Amino acid sequence: MSKTLIALTPDAVEERVRQGHALLIDIREDDEFARRHIPGALSRPLSRFEAVALPEMAGTEIIFTCRSGMRTAANADRLANPVGGNAYVLEGGLDGWSRAGLLIEANHRAPLEMMRQVQIVAGSLVLLGVVLGWLMSPIFFALAAFVGAGLTFAGISGFCGMARLLGLAPWNRPVAI
Repeated sequence: MSKTLIALTPDAVEERVRQGHALLIDIREDDEFARRHIPGALSRPLSRFEAVALPEMAGTEIIFTCRSGMRTAANADRLANPVGGNAYVLEGGLDGWSRAGLLIEANHRAPLEMMRQVQIVAGSLVLLGVVLGWLMSPIFFALAAFVGAGLTFAGISGFCGMARLLGLAPWNRPVAI
């Protein structure tokens, strides 16, 4: 039998967490969490969700969140099923929390999320290919086509070569402490 997530407003979640009645689980990936997150939230990325056990604390509600709430809603069964009792979702996710004027921990020195980096580079390459194709030679349209084909392949296969390459960039390497 599948379970569902019960939506809670940001203010209700903040109250429950502050009183120690709830544990907030952020399902975004590590790079997203490192950049911005709700203080006290635990990172349990969706890509490794089944591999990492949820903490069990008697009498504590589990509330899931992501950036906007869409990723959490799309995976409601997967998230709610391992929870013993009711499972909850932060309405509007991190964005809703921010709109409610609640505190967010931000590390602006952390690299941009990988997906945003891919979008910036892919968009720039497509734009460059089109502009150069229009101004210089139609052969440059091939650059835009190549990037488009790569994005299509990434969407179908789940493998993004550009993300792998960007992951090797100096700004994305872990800092030795």
